[in-house]
Amino acid sequence: MRKKLMEAFEQVFGSNDGASFYFAPGRVNLIGEHTDYNGGHVFPCALTIGTYAVARKNNDNVMRFYSLNFTALGVVTVPAENFVYKKEDNWCNYPKGVMWAFEQKGYKITSGLDIVYFGNIPNGSGLSSSASIEVVTSVILKEEFGFDVSMIDISLISQLAENKFNGVNCGIMDQFAIAMGKKDHAIFLDTADLSYTYAPIALENAKIVIACSNKKRGLADSKYNERRSQCETALAQIKEKKNINSLGELSEEEFEQLKDCITDETNRRRAKHAVYENQRTIKAVKALEENNIALFGQLMNESHISLRDDYEVTGIELDTLVEEAWKQKGVIGSRMTGAGFGGCTVSIVENDCIDAFIERVGTAYEEKIGYKADFYVVEVGDGARKLG
Repeated sequence: MRKKLMEAFEQVFGSNDGASFYFAPGRVNLIGEHTDYNGGHVFPCALTIGTYAVARKNNDNVMRFYSLNFTALGVVTVPAENFVYKKEDNWCNYPKGVMWAFEQKGYKITSGLDIVYFGNIPNGSGLSSSASIEVVTSVILKEEFGFDVSMIDISLISQLAENKFNGVNCGIMDQFAIAMGKKDHAIFLDTADLSYTYAPIALENAKIVIACSNKKRGLADSKYNERRSQCETALAQIKEKKNINSLGELSEEEFEQLKDCITDETNRRRAKHAVYENQRTIKAVKALEENNIALFGQLMNESHISLRDDYEVTGIELDTLVEEAWKQKGVIGSRMTGAGFGGCTVSIVENDCIDAFIERVGTAYEEKIGYKADFYVVEVGDGARKLG
């Protein structure tokens, strides 16, 4: 991959002398969906697929962006100052947003950069291609300009870029998992205070299989922000009776006692998901620690049902992939992952059943939906870093 990108950089920018090579992974969340902006727990892991980049400073005081995924757009050039969102800049608004966010935090960008990107995360899949671009750009800025920022700082700055520059009200999970990933571990993260522990993913006779629905979605124009607003409304009504900062502070029993404070039935279901999903995540990590993979899988299944019925973010594509997965031999658990409205499912499948799983679920999906799903047997990898 390094050779491919270095050659591309040389073709686009004339030489690759002095250029450095970077990587940020994609992520998949094993359980804990739509909890990160509700002060709850999440359990993501970094993948070995992601976004690669080659970068070098220039003396022209411009940022030049080129992506091997969007070659038709050519090189996009923007001034290395006063970064503003422009729809016509397309994907480049993600790295531009990071540069804007660094400057908002007082880190002065003192020269231009030439950057070539390549991602092997399916676009719009729900494996966080946008956050991966943001975090790899953050690492580039840290290294090229010597900024004194930690990887947690990088996750927060990248989230700021997504929230305030690109207008997606995402929580911290995606950027945190990508910045802080650890090989063969998932991150048990309390989004209320960013305390975290690494939990080994010891699936001795099984693997994680991602199914990409190939239904494209854009978070900014989806109902993602609407769901967040509904939870905020529910929280405000609960706070009139109980002094809490987030839905993640409630147990299932406390929620059941307080739920009638939420006057709108839809908002009540949204809040129920946030509370119950958070508790499911805590139980799932404990199950993994006790090597109870069957219980972990059961909690994954319950997560999907809640996302389908209470949070209503699945849709026919994701429901079909999950419901077909549940029918297959060797499936320990399956659920949608990511924001929903298209994107991916994550399943834990016993090794000797993986080929049959992909064939049968894929066939059933294409027959019902009319186009193919893509399947990836993934490994859990390290977080974002400079590769040389």
